[in-house]
Amino acid sequence: MTPAIAAQALTRTFDGGFKAVDGIDLVVEPGQFFGFLGPNGAGKSTTIKMLTGLLQPTAGHVWIMGENLMADPVNVKRNIGVVPEGMALFGRLTASEYLNFVGRMYGLNSATTAQRAAELLEFMGLASEGKKLIADYSHGMGKKLALAAAVIHSPKVLFLDEPFEGVDAIAALTLKNMLQGMIDRGATVFLTSHVLEIVERLCTHVAIINRGHIVAHGSLDELRAGVQARLNPDSVGGEAGKLTLEQIFLSTVGQEPGAPVHREGELAWLK
Repeated sequence: MTPAIAAQALTRTFDGGFKAVDGIDLVVEPGQFFGFLGPNGAGKSTTIKMLTGLLQPTAGHVWIMGENLMADPVNVKRNIGVVPEGMALFGRLTASEYLNFVGRMYGLNSATTAQRAAELLEFMGLASEGKKLIADYSHGMGKKLALAAAVIHSPKVLFLDEPFEGVDAIAALTLKNMLQGMIDRGATVFLTSHVLEIVERLCTHVAIINRGHIVAHGSLDELRAGVQARLNPDSVGGEAGKLTLEQIFLSTVGQEPGAPVHREGELAWLK
């Protein structure tokens, strides 16, 4: 089966020689709800920008649904949706104008675009705000609009960089149900988030990046088994199946589950 997403030796070096991403290999199969995790500054957003064509790799290759991103970026981007870091919305357009613009840019005809834009605004709870300038939207409203724009063309692969940040609980549930529906229809979702409980609840497979390197990659059960093999079961509360994603993550990036957190120079006035 052709992977939905594949990266080989993907590298990004910035000025001064800093390697934010250092030769990573990554494979995501079609239909997977894939979580991509890492500490702040580990290379998550840089990776997702390279996988979506928003940032040119220093070295390496990316394939989306078997097509080389660098060789034919326009054709590849027709099949993906992206909610990037910072959202990149056009603040001087209304929500309705923005969705109609995005739909037409993806090649949808005007009637289909208008219908889907109206349905998405209703679904996202933004129907009454459709004529308001995006510049006047709250952060959470902007997140919902960015996700609506990312799915208006029914993408085969959806990339989400912190999609639940600033979104209220009701909207978050709506978005989770929508994403699960896409998975059920065979789409692939690539999600980055610092909220590990959400990733654990939604994702079937996970990769963890740390200091520009992939340090774990597999199904949640495989990651649990790998961590459990080098831990005392008594120290984490029982069997491998009881390990949480938080415990897996902390163990993988260097903080053993249950170990005391080391603090450099505690603030005496907060003790």
